[in-house]
Amino acid sequence: MILLDRVTKTYGRKGGTALDRISLHVEPKEFVIVVGASGAGKSTLLKLLTREEKPSSGKIIVGGIDYERLKDKEIPLLRRKIGVVFQDFKLLQNKTVYENVSFALEIVGMGSREINHTVPKVLDIVGLKGKEKRMPRELSGGERQRVAIARAVTRQPRILIADEPTGNLDPAHAWDVIKVLEKINRFGTTVLLTTHNQDIVNRLKRRVITIDDGKIVSDRAGGEYKA
Repeated sequence: MILLDRVTKTYGRKGGTALDRISLHVEPKEFVIVVGASGAGKSTLLKLLTREEKPSSGKIIVGGIDYERLKDKEIPLLRRKIGVVFQDFKLLQNKTVYENVSFALEIVGMGSREINHTVPKVLDIVGLKGKEKRMPRELSGGERQRVAIARAVTRQPRILIADEPTGNLDPAHAWDVIKVLEKINRFGTTVLLTTHNQDIVNRLKRRVITIDDGKIVSDRAGGEYKA
């Protein structure tokens, strides 16, 4: 599903090395947690996977797509296979819950009939049934993040990247979001979660990859993490 082979990313002459010859293999339907201090290289890794950045060297293959052969015009199609959730939600403040999610389908040309069939199902999955007409300002932080997750998965991506999705949430709402991610993973979506939350990592008991100074220093199944 995700394969990185000796990938290095450097930023200019003085930008330094963000990732240093990292190799990584993630199987389909896996739930993987990526941890590390700020500046360790986590964000660069995610940007490489979504093709916001190109590696300086090494090979990246995601979902059978070899990034070396990927043309610029093919990048939008790649990104439809990868859902992304951010720490700060990135919701459209002037649109309802329903409209935020349906917008992701409208921009790829899906018809209104199919949208009206799909959106309620996705909102039910993330536990927001009955809140379709709410505006983002009327929701809790956890609910807003669940709207963001619904929007990210409504096109049924093969991979969901969750970049610090609980960073702005209290513990109760954070666990609501994690439970939704686990539910989506059970449906067959590969989940890649980055987090600084030691409690979440240790309670989930999933595969934990630790990045430090641009290198993978630990890769353990059901591992624990000490910040």
